[in-house]
Amino acid sequence: GHLDPSSHRKVLVKTGLILLILGHLNFITGALVHGTVLRFVLTARDATSLHYGVTNSASVVAALLTISCGVSALLLSRYLGRAAFKWALLCLSACSSLCCLCCLLGLLVAIGLTLGNQGRVLLAPCSVTSIALTPGSRECPFDPTRVYSSTLSLWAISFLLEALEIFFSIRCLLLTLELLRLGRCCHGMLR
Repeated sequence: GHLDPSSHRKVLVKTGLILLILGHLNFITGALVHGTVLRFVLTARDATSLHYGVTNSASVVAALLTISCGVSALLLSRYLGRAAFKWALLCLSACSSLCCLCCLLGLLVAIGLTLGNQGRVLLAPCSVTSIALTPGSRECPFDPTRVYSSTLSLWAISFLLEALEIFFSIRCLLLTLELLRLGRCCHGMLR
């Protein structure tokens, strides 16, 4: 429904803070995945590892967009009368929700590829030093014991964070449409 200005401020502050927290958590998750595994795995010749890198980089960019959207929501809550802040939040929330949706789909494909190849692409940089394929016989630039489960766990966390970012970015978008009084043209969609 329609909110009075003080209610708009409260909703914008809550949504902005939630977007800031989600964006930072997703940024940290993406940095952990890249720093622990993907920096060793990425090769331009392997399409799967290239997909991992592109998806992880897009996830970090989406996290930065979400953080920007949260900051913009907080600024708009302070200066509710400024049209420039409303339009900035409209653009940022639309871009953030679309980018997060693309990352969500990319993460889903990356998780599926990893489950499908049982982590062989993640362990590709490891060279076997002896004929016996024991876990201790591999020389890796990283600890290979929990790479498969750790990467999948971090991607699952990032997947959940992306879904939450989409929800709150769309919430910001709809609230901004109402503030700009553009909600009347798409009144049925907002309900």
